Amino acid sequence: MLLSPSLRRKAWKEIWSQRSWYFMLLPGLVFFIVFKYFPMYGVIISFKDYDLLEGIWRSPWADPWYKHFQYFYESTYFTQLLRNTFLISCYKILFGMFPDIIIALLLNECRKAWFKRTIQTLTYMPHFLSWVIIYGIAIAFLSETSGVLNRWLHEWGFEAIPFLSSTDWFRSVLVGSEIWKDIGWGAIIYLAAMSSIDPSLYEAARVDGASRLRMMWHITLPSITHVFVLLLILRVGHILDAGFEQIYVMYNIRVYPVADIIDTWVYRTGLEQLNFSLASAVGLFKSFIGLWLVIGANAVAKRWGQSVW
Repeated sequence: MLLSPSLRRKAWKEIWSQRSWYFMLLPGLVFFIVFKYFPMYGVIISFKDYDLLEGIWRSPWADPWYKHFQYFYESTYFTQLLRNTFLISCYKILFGMFPDIIIALLLNECRKAWFKRTIQTLTYMPHFLSWVIIYGIAIAFLSETSGVLNRWLHEWGFEAIPFLSSTDWFRSVLVGSEIWKDIGWGAIIYLAAMSSIDPSLYEAARVDGASRLRMMWHITLPSITHVFVLLLILRVGHILDAGFEQIYVMYNIRVYPVADIIDTWVYRTGLEQLNFSLASAVGLFKSFIGLWLVIGANAVAKRWGQSVW
């Protein structure tokens, strides 16, 4: 139903009165339209035998239409890929979210401004390093032959541990390196949420004789619960994105059984062999699963009164 002329004028008048806010919103909208929504038309190659020379529209339709989905499902590696992807993502969520909160709480309680700034800078600097650089650091510390840690173990009379080529250790290396890389950056979000807490709550608690630990438990943590739930829901939605760049840089053929995820398999099987239809089909599959995971996580969070919508 179209708006009446009077309502349209009123709407435009309201938009014009808030024009500065809309201009600030414009770059973000343009980014999502150009890089997120506009490319969605390419999803149709999931149902075609895409030919690079023919283009999207002239390429023939797959027969049957679910051909590429079936190929992925019937792959001998499907179960292994799905298991590795879920496990690595769940480990990163389980062990990666709480260190952010802990470091944020500690920094929030720090009363020495110079010390707080120093620790905050040191913890979020690794976020700006590429995974190639971090892999070089990992080799320097964890290499079986020349790593600092294994040299220490050898000096103490222990055998060297193949951290980067052992199926027993590789997932721990993945999770640990991601925590180290993003712990400071994740803490910034919680520190921003803590800065919006009403100071009068702390003053009232202090008058009542509450210790700093009590105030942290009964005021700070409940006040940032909604932020934690929001970030958790967003991460659950990307549970099939276990970190392609990190794993592709750090893994090797010895750890394929525990490290090969959907994205790395698609890169090797789909993109290196120019099978773009397969890559698109798997991407669509991941998006569909992620959508339902977000909806499910939000439904669970709604029971606790912390839903996003």
